[in-house]
Amino acid sequence: MDTRSNLNLRLEAALGKVLRALFRVLLRHSMAYTAFEELARRAYVEVAMKDFAIEGKKPSISRASILSGLTRKEVRRLLALPAVSEENPDDGERYNRAARVITGWVRDSEFLGADGEPRPLPIAGQRGFAALVRRHSGDMPVRAVLDELLRVGAVHWQGEQHVALRTRAYIPNAGVPEKMDILGQDVADLVATIDHNIEHGEEDPRFQRKVMYAAIPETELAAFRRVSGAQGQALLERLDRWLQARDNDAHADATTPRRRVGMGIYYFEEPAAPPPQGEEQ
Repeated sequence: MDTRSNLNLRLEAALGKVLRALFRVLLRHSMAYTAFEELARRAYVEVAMKDFAIEGKKPSISRASILSGLTRKEVRRLLALPAVSEENPDDGERYNRAARVITGWVRDSEFLGADGEPRPLPIAGQRGFAALVRRHSGDMPVRAVLDELLRVGAVHWQGEQHVALRTRAYIPNAGVPEKMDILGQDVADLVATIDHNIEHGEEDPRFQRKVMYAAIPETELAAFRRVSGAQGQALLERLDRWLQARDNDAHADATTPRRRVGMGIYYFEEPAAPPPQGEEQ
């Protein structure tokens, strides 16, 4: 078997694993195959036109047709469809501002107790929740931020006048729509990193690691969830402090290009594969 055929087989096997994981989500939420197929066709054409144009030439319907395997008529139809926004800008801004408020609460000494932990805050006052929001979320209305953090379970009322932090990270755990936004962004980021390492990993690798064991007793899982969650959160908070100090750096040259950059951590588990037949357990 030649190298190209072997590569294609491995790509098909990898794609099968990705699609099976994705299709569990789609079927659980009643998305029919025809809807997925239309999205796949459209994405094929968009990527062919945007990312695979020949340098110095305008993207063409003919080239998109050749790359995607779709007819030129179908490419024209897909390109003529109304643009679909991949995200609600208001939702993205709300996510970023709410996350920044929690980060500020966790690390800003003005809002920490004597033990170094985030303290319950009165709504008003110099060191209250309103002051926290103004310092770390810009011009977002205090009530809007509070309602969002209450909605996702990140904070809770302590008495009638104080709010307390329940979690050290902004995780939209109260609504499926927000989790779908995370599915789109986080999976896309991971695939983009893997794609970069396939194409440019020798000269410009991006960090991509995981630790995994295949036969951990279920009795140990709760402990691993705790230790991995705590250490993962601690690492993310250190990285957040480093990035925050350099975000929109006022001392940087205004002509310096900017990049969206970050690091993601995720936990996974599934049943262990059964031992081969005939092998002692």
